[in-house]
Amino acid sequence: MLRCCVLALLATLVACDKTPPPPPVVTPPVVATPFKPAVTVRQLMDEIVEPAANVYWEAVGSVTDSRGTREIAPKTDSQWVAVRNAATVVAESGNLMMLNERARNQDEWMNLARALIEVSEKARVAAEKHDTKGVFDVGADMYQACVNCHAIYLVGPKATPPR
Repeated sequence: MLRCCVLALLATLVACDKTPPPPPVVTPPVVATPFKPAVTVRQLMDEIVEPAANVYWEAVGSVTDSRGTREIAPKTDSQWVAVRNAATVVAESGNLMMLNERARNQDEWMNLARALIEVSEKARVAAEKHDTKGVFDVGADMYQACVNCHAIYLVGPKATPPR
């Protein structure tokens, strides 16, 4: 009788255990990137980033010559839109540089690409505000973001030729 009571008590305890079973271990499937770069990093720089950056950098400033000093700045809304669009192209190019097929590494390269995106977003805002001083000042920051990357990956001691 005692044995039956002990067994019944154990069966009741086991049945009342509310500890959920551990969750199943799920391994995410390996998925190939859906992106297929159409150009190399060098071509991306030469054909997309540099032309857009030049549009931005050349949008404001001053020129001094034999006729004196004259200020350069967009004069129409469509000219300001072109400056904004150039900043957008540079910003989105940072994302293109982070594609697996282009990224040199997951640390320094990615940080430099993100820095380019961040400064180009500021450049876009300055152009949207028609802020000539802002465009000029952020243009210097954009240039520095480019130099920081080029010093390492284009001409520096750790330089690797662009693909």
